[in-house]
Amino acid sequence: MTFKYPWIFWLFLLYIPLLWWYLRRNKNSTPTLGFSSLGAFANLPRSWKEYLMKFSFILKLAALACLIVALARPQTSDSKTHSRVEGTDIVLALDISGSMASKDFTPTRFEAAKEVAVNFVNQRSDDNLGLVVFAGESLSLMPLTYDRAALVNTLQNVELGDLTDGTAIGDGIASAINRLVSGKAKSKSIILLTDGTNNAGEVPPSTAAEIAKQKGIKIYTIGVGTNGVIHITDPYGFSTTTLETKIDETSLKNIADMTGGKFFRAKDEKVLQKVFDEIDKLEKTSLDVEKYSRLDEAFMPWVLAALCCYALSMLMRYTILRRLP
Repeated sequence: MTFKYPWIFWLFLLYIPLLWWYLRRNKNSTPTLGFSSLGAFANLPRSWKEYLMKFSFILKLAALACLIVALARPQTSDSKTHSRVEGTDIVLALDISGSMASKDFTPTRFEAAKEVAVNFVNQRSDDNLGLVVFAGESLSLMPLTYDRAALVNTLQNVELGDLTDGTAIGDGIASAINRLVSGKAKSKSIILLTDGTNNAGEVPPSTAAEIAKQKGIKIYTIGVGTNGVIHITDPYGFSTTTLETKIDETSLKNIADMTGGKFFRAKDEKVLQKVFDEIDKLEKTSLDVEKYSRLDEAFMPWVLAALCCYALSMLMRYTILRRLP
């Protein structure tokens, strides 16, 4: 069992003033009665109600303790499980250069690509997926993982302008290869999505494709958008930049052919979705997967225990421990 807010346990320090108050209050609380001689009462046993009064106070302390534990949010988790699934290792290599802000897709090429990629990730529950982004340089954002929520969250948080502008296709492929070499599946693939021509980076696309071929990695290339002049407005609407985009279809086809993959041309959202649907039928490999279940909240039993302790204390106070005026 773990606790989401362990600092709540500092509230147990309240026991110090409570105990001090109780001891001080009951120090001289023995019932008295004026009488000429106490000899007749010298050997009388202590009343059982006196013990019940102490027990009532203990119940209140127990109720407070249970309430503090409940506020600390106890959580339990199931043990890890092993299963054998049919899956493959895939790394998404996403172009985040400035031209991806073009509005020939709705709302932009970039947002449309992210939406389709998120749907693709959610559909492939048994695959080991990773994420690489590239512009003028490349960046590996997520290693191979079965954690769909973490990958989708990372993908949705990617923004244009996170990297130096440009289109370093070769560097993007190289980063994806570095992620895939550690995978255990026999089928390894890179899905490269771009809307331009390689004009930056240190690794030529042909060299990166040759390395992928040697490693047995297939590259599926997707050319997104239409060729021509595009107008990009900055997020604040103050300025507009004019760019001429041209997808290097020849290079992307060569990369796909060299590695045993396939080239796709996506000029609108529907075609882009069909491309990912076709890629969804990739060869799968049997994989051993270790999964962990989510945390379960366990505060309710403590809340019920606190209520029971306090209710019993109140019941005793107004019945057998009731005081006369």
